[in-house]
Amino acid sequence: MDIASISMAMSQFSVAQSASLQVLSMSKDMAEQQGQQLAEMLRSVPAPHPNLGARLDISV
Repeated sequence: MDIASISMAMSQFSVAQSASLQVLSMSKDMAEQQGQQLAEMLRSVPAPHPNLGARLDISV
């Protein structure tokens, strides 16, 4: 293999790696945003009734 083809292969690998890292970064940012939205949504839900689920009626 000559130096030109090795250089080209390394350059292509570098571009592919950069693209992969960019996609991963975008995915991470989106996951953080969705997590923040979920936390905000859970904070806005009213608390359940205090007696709800306190008793369990079982009949056979």
